[in-house]
Amino acid sequence: QVQLVESGGGLVQAGDSLRLSCAASGRTFSNYAMGWFRQAPGKEREFVAAISWSGDNKYYANSAKGRFTISRDNAKSTVSLQMNSLKPEDTAVYYCAADRTTPQAMKVLPPDSGSWGQGTQVTVSS
Repeated sequence: QVQLVESGGGLVQAGDSLRLSCAASGRTFSNYAMGWFRQAPGKEREFVAAISWSGDNKYYANSAKGRFTISRDNAKSTVSLQMNSLKPEDTAVYYCAADRTTPQAMKVLPPDSGSWGQGTQVTVSS
């Protein structure tokens, strides 16, 4: 499995930007599609974005389109999520995930499949 560690969360105001990072170790990073998910208190986990192993194919949730950008650096074994124009409803714990699948399939990645990080808290105040 891949070990994942997220960073970059914090408290920001509505309209601000934040960049999350996820560092991977343990396996060949470039073999894995990577994804970001989030979970708000009292809500189910929600898919945010995913990227193919090469970085050529990206897939976004409707809530993320136009505001969030996923990217990866295979040389550094990192995946990032640039979040712009943040809204209070973006408040959640954000999780990084890895799996040998497609970005589209990452959308429905079961919690007991693939590899997951411990999460990083993002709080957007109004």
